Amino acid sequence: MLFGPVIINRKSKDEAEKPFWISFADLMTALMILFLVVMSVALLAVTRAEKREREARQKAEGTINEQDKAEQDRAREIGDLLETLAKNIESDKCPGAKVDRERRVIDFGAQALFPNDDHRLDSAQQKHLRGCVPEILAIANNELGKKWIKRVIVEGYTDTRGTYLYNLNLSLQRSQRVLCVLLASDGLKPELRRQVRNLFLVGGFSSNSAKSSHELSRRVELRLEFWGTKEVRETVANDTTGLDHESDCRLDKSVERPQIRPVPRSLPKPAPFNTGFPNLFGNQ
Repeated sequence: MLFGPVIINRKSKDEAEKPFWISFADLMTALMILFLVVMSVALLAVTRAEKREREARQKAEGTINEQDKAEQDRAREIGDLLETLAKNIESDKCPGAKVDRERRVIDFGAQALFPNDDHRLDSAQQKHLRGCVPEILAIANNELGKKWIKRVIVEGYTDTRGTYLYNLNLSLQRSQRVLCVLLASDGLKPELRRQVRNLFLVGGFSSNSAKSSHELSRRVELRLEFWGTKEVRETVANDTTGLDHESDCRLDKSVERPQIRPVPRSLPKPAPFNTGFPNLFGNQ
């Protein structure tokens, strides 16, 4: 038995390589899973970014649509307001007056024309203005008026004759004259005068927007200004200070300017001329 055959048990080739191939397969599986996870995360991030972008775009489009709708509603309601104002103004309550819907201006016609180089209105014109303005204030106090009317500008005009600065001052005086008529204590009721003070402003435009004749150019108009959809509304204080003394119109009083008298000044005594030579004659 000493020299008997030695039997060596050898593993097959497949059996020897089997652990190696199993490890490689596991590695590939892990890499594939990792690749799928990375792709899923990237796809999820892209999807979320697109969703946020789409939501932002929809929100912006919705905001634009809301703004457009607000502007359309504003234009429609202002149009209704001007239509109501025209019905009240262009009637027996205020004969001769017209509402220019495009320019948003109230033209009183011949009842608000001025003489040449003058800012005064006769008694009939004053009575006419005091009869028309309450109709305007009534519209300004209704629901749409309180919502949209910002102010009423009293615009004075002149004809094309004269210098620009002279006509500018004259146009301002004509605008101021209208307010003097409306705020006079013997005219409108105190409540109406308070509304005029809070709502009306003076504006002068010299010879701009001149009409076909010099006579028609010398006029005043009331221009309506309206609030914007995004404009911050200002709160007007209910100030009645000096309301009972509004008849004190400065246009009817001559402004006295203080006379400036020149102050006499004594000239300084000239210094003696020094020649540099000794005084031989003893003169002082």
